[in-house]
Amino acid sequence: MIDVLVVDDDFHVAEINAAYVSQVPGFRVTGRAHTAAQALAALERTPADLVLLDHYLPDETGLALVPRLRQLGHRTDVIMVMAARDVATVQDAMRCGALQYLVKPFGFSGLRAKLEGYAALRRTVAGVGGRGEAGQEQVDRIFGAFRTADSPHTELPKGHSAATVDLIRRVLDAAGHPLSAHEVAERAGVSRSTAQRYLKHLERSGHITLTLKYGDTGRPEHRYRWAHTH
Repeated sequence: MIDVLVVDDDFHVAEINAAYVSQVPGFRVTGRAHTAAQALAALERTPADLVLLDHYLPDETGLALVPRLRQLGHRTDVIMVMAARDVATVQDAMRCGALQYLVKPFGFSGLRAKLEGYAALRRTVAGVGGRGEAGQEQVDRIFGAFRTADSPHTELPKGHSAATVDLIRRVLDAAGHPLSAHEVAERAGVSRSTAQRYLKHLERSGHITLTLKYGDTGRPEHRYRWAHTH
């Protein structure tokens, strides 16, 4: 389980965000805080893997709090929650060490996408971390984990359904190894042309990776894998 501390000055918003977090498989809320001081105290009592951190706190901004967490030895990761959309604020969030940036107002799907991206990042790091030095491929996987785990439902082409995207994702996730379009179609219960259409879209948007397998015929077979399953 990934432990999350939810920090927001609004008690009601904190409860809503905590409820959202609890609905995402693999995540649990270990505490709620409404000020920077409360957040520090909560982390001293119960270390968390991730802090969902509001920027506008009554005693200190979230951007100011993150460097203090590092100075005090807290290695918890941070997703900043902010209303500001200006580029300078986003850059400040990145420079202070936040992994991601979530703009208010957001719904469950928006937060779920960020949490799933964070879980993918942890899986990727765990997958390469035990082998000592990381080569360029491993580094690219780590830095690309969040990007490839963004919601595949955004801006679906006309005629594509989110339900079919989820079905194909589940098929690829469950396989644990690359599948051909024929295998995806068979396991998902859709036509091969439908599978190819969705796989092409998901590959273009960076959600799946494409590899080529050469057989006896000389023609390479396209094989697909969900990009954040490592």
